[in-house]
Amino acid sequence: MIRAIVFDLDNTLLDRDKSVALFVETQHERLKEALGHIPKQQYVTRFLELEQHGYVWKDKVYQQLEAEFAIENIGWNELLHDYEQEFHHSCIPFPQLTEVLRELKQRELQLGIITNGFGRFQMDNICSLGIDSYFEKIAVSEWEGMKKPDTRLFLNMADQLHVPPAQCVFVGDHPENDVAAAQRAGMRAVLKRSAQFGNADAENVIEDLGELIPLIDRFQSRP
Repeated sequence: MIRAIVFDLDNTLLDRDKSVALFVETQHERLKEALGHIPKQQYVTRFLELEQHGYVWKDKVYQQLEAEFAIENIGWNELLHDYEQEFHHSCIPFPQLTEVLRELKQRELQLGIITNGFGRFQMDNICSLGIDSYFEKIAVSEWEGMKKPDTRLFLNMADQLHVPPAQCVFVGDHPENDVAAAQRAGMRAVLKRSAQFGNADAENVIEDLGELIPLIDRFQSRP
């Protein structure tokens, strides 16, 4: 029996790649007095190259952009501050996000999120998506003092949801940090395929969130 579904955030619930691209475009427009000498598409493309799907933190990205594009009227730290304060306005959900969460709640399943990142930043993004009220527990690595793939995050989540790990399903896009780590904690795992890990494989794979409901139905029908 499955009693809880736990999700990763970035590239699982939040379409991070589209959100980042939208943010960088709006940042270029918002700060055009300082960034206008850089062609917008060039600024966006280089930002996305440097940040590597979020695995390079933005202080390094903005320092590199400042040097490459000879940005003079604004410092990299000010650009970083703008990112931290404004990114949540650009958050784009994956299709069917709210519908899937609503259906899971109607089935009386416990819901949680485990995400790496900075606490307030990630919570702002979750609230911007309008989904915070669906979750009994949200664990952000900064606030938890550990990050995925640390197995303790998954075990703590199961404990706080009052559900044995074997009755939890974890859904995420990262083959190691999400799928393998959840399995080591004793959870079932579902890989949500993403552009970054398009060639990854797992026992349970979905291409979009809408496929999760019938997969949970299959889990529930198994002994």
